[in-house]
Amino acid sequence: MTQFAFTAADLDILKQWDTPTICNGLELIVPERRAIGFTVEPMVAVDRKFPPIVGLARTGLVRAKEPPRGPIPPREAWYDYVAAGDFPTIAVIQDIDDRPGFGAFWGEVQTTIHKALGVSGCVTNGSFRDLDMLAPGFQIIGGRIGPSHAHIHMVQMNCDVNIFGMLARHDDVIHADFHGAVVIPADAVKKLPEAIDLCTRREKVILDMTKSPGFNSQMLRAALKAAGEIH
Repeated sequence: MTQFAFTAADLDILKQWDTPTICNGLELIVPERRAIGFTVEPMVAVDRKFPPIVGLARTGLVRAKEPPRGPIPPREAWYDYVAAGDFPTIAVIQDIDDRPGFGAFWGEVQTTIHKALGVSGCVTNGSFRDLDMLAPGFQIIGGRIGPSHAHIHMVQMNCDVNIFGMLARHDDVIHADFHGAVVIPADAVKKLPEAIDLCTRREKVILDMTKSPGFNSQMLRAALKAAGEIH
């Protein structure tokens, strides 16, 4: 059994912050990852009002433009793989068609099955459909919306994936909301609350100053000096 440097409760704590705030904290903890580890293209969320999803990556490759070219993983194997255990999971699926999202893996049936298996949601460069019939509360952060599933099928599972520039692999910690997604290094999970608190306090000095009567650039200079380094 894999041993993790964090608990499920540690992951649950991270749901209180949006993904940009998580990225802010990571800039302090792992500054060498400032320009890597997150999605870099606009994405579509099932519902912008859904809370962030946090969990361990369960990765796969799909395609839909053509029928399978050879043996493929059975859906049952994918369901066994993605099902949540002691930790919440997130399906992280890369569509490898030359036009990602040609066919949708996600719709009423798949969201209902995955939610029942304890999966928190999905991050994908592919498409989803059945917007009015998706499992309630199941978040998808995807590349696009489309009408058909075409020849959608799993090509590989438990593999490295690239979702709009975010490289992810099995058991990576993923944090996602309507802004996009980011990989959280395992040893950063427990450090994030303190780092985020520091970022928030630094920002507050500046934001509070902008509300002061007669706010001007000189006051801003003083606030920036008091706040220290900030984005």
